[in-house]
This record gives sequence, C-alpha cells and structure tokens, in this order.
Amino acid sequence: MSNWQKSSYSGNANECVEVRHVDGLVEVRESDNGDVVIRTTPQKWAKFLLGARDGEFDRYGDFSA
Repeated sequence: MSNWQKSSYSGNANECVEVRHVDGLVEVRESDNGDVVIRTTPQKWAKFLLGARDGEFDRYGDFSA
C-alpha cells in the first residue's frame, strides 16, 4: 500500500485532496476528512487528470487563495 500524496501547491495546509495507489486502483480523499475515500481505476483517473489539465473543471475552483 502506498502513502497518501497531496499536491505541492497545498503546502502545509490540511485543505487538500490526497491520492494513492492501492491494489491496482487509485484512491482519492480529502485530507481533513479521511473517512471518505473514492476508488477508481487508473484509466478513469488518467482521463480525469487530462480534463483537469485542459481546464474542464476550472469553473469549480476558487483561485483567489
């Protein structure tokens, strides 16, 4: 089982999303609420990351911080 990893943009804050690989799946959780974990396939995660890189989800973010 791998360790949880968060974005370097999060710094020391506890308001971030963490990700890790477990048993061939990708797990995602919020650092301040580790009880809720989303599990998905590496293929679906890769497609999500491509969309995030292309700005598809920018309207959901708060970039003032």
